[in-house]
Amino acid sequence: MDIILIFAFIGASILLTLMPGPDILYVLTESLTRGRKTGISIGTGLSLGVFVHTILAASGISLLLSQSPLAFDIVKYAGALYLFYLAYQAYYEKPATVDLSIGQEKVAQLQWPLIRKGFLMNVLNPKVSIFFIAFLPQFVSPDGWAPMYQMIVLGLIFMIQAWIIFSLVASTGGLFASWLNQPRFWFIAKWSKIVVLLILGITLIFSANG
Repeated sequence: MDIILIFAFIGASILLTLMPGPDILYVLTESLTRGRKTGISIGTGLSLGVFVHTILAASGISLLLSQSPLAFDIVKYAGALYLFYLAYQAYYEKPATVDLSIGQEKVAQLQWPLIRKGFLMNVLNPKVSIFFIAFLPQFVSPDGWAPMYQMIVLGLIFMIQAWIIFSLVASTGGLFASWLNQPRFWFIAKWSKIVVLLILGITLIFSANG
């Protein structure tokens, strides 16, 4: 595996995970209303679900690569179009707000059901699988390990960084919520997300010609 590609993957993964989206907003809201441990548990489940999508994407793409280079290129181009579509959607996203006046509910909850809840939320979302099919191949090196194993390693890296970020968000929820309620933060986050998705899509198109 190419160390430069790995660092590029880590950077892109962190930026994408930090962008305001359903998962991180849910972790933030739950940590504010039900406590830090609840947010961390749900974030753990969401992160573990990433590995399921990684296995599906890695095995499917590897099968295409071994059977038909043309089919693999078609998937990569379709993935680039999907990334462009996500950038288009991001342009029209409305700023989210979090009510900082709400107090934490004193409800004792077992951690395993919360982890399972986050896991199922992630695994049952087909958009995540589509995203990983588009995202992972462009960080696979043509040299070294088989593409499937490289994508599994990348998926594990994504899972670990996502868990760290979700845990930080759950632990410092008030700070993140106050940032989220600032128009300037939303403007920067929105355009950062658009730029990252466009760069990923463009990179995928050029890599398909290689």
